[in-house]
Amino acid sequence: MTRYVVAQAKVDEEKCTGCTICERVCPTLSIKVGEDRKAHVDIETCVGCGACFDRCPFDAITLVMLEQPKVIGVKVEGLSEEEYQKVKELCKKARIHPEQVVCFCTGTRAEEIAAAILFHGAKTPEYVSRLTGARTGCKTECIQPILRLLEAAGYKPEPPKGGWQWYGRTATVWEIPQDLFENPEYAKYRFKEDKALLEKLLADDP
Repeated sequence: MTRYVVAQAKVDEEKCTGCTICERVCPTLSIKVGEDRKAHVDIETCVGCGACFDRCPFDAITLVMLEQPKVIGVKVEGLSEEEYQKVKELCKKARIHPEQVVCFCTGTRAEEIAAAILFHGAKTPEYVSRLTGARTGCKTECIQPILRLLEAAGYKPEPPKGGWQWYGRTATVWEIPQDLFENPEYAKYRFKEDKALLEKLLADDP
């Protein structure tokens, strides 16, 4: 799916204090505080999400409109049948339907994340975000399916040191201990029903 980056971050060095908040909230790790104690933006990877702009306590960052929009996104339409089969297999291993929307803010589907991992070298959530735009909206919900897809591909990324960009994985219904499934006290949570429904959804081919 094609997405357009229409603005990018710009730092006013006179206002910047080097507090590093912008660095810690950037989902693509595109802004860094240098030895000069000023923030610097990598315009090649910035997707203009506005996290740094929203969080800067000194109003040192603005979003500047680009003369030409930058296009990002990983297309799955052009994949061969064999390649798309690999996408489906990775999604199945992560227990996510290929057509499931995993980032509601950008409309990014699991198949696009899987293709970014398999065919474009994405090994971290930050790289996934640079390629697809996922996690550049609310930055909250989509980290979980992205981590699951990365883990299914054999990667175990760690959160950026000192960063606030993402938190660790939460358990899925498949990872709940069996004794909880069988414990009558937890029947009200309907773990069995949820698991059965999810298994059915995953079994339906796109």
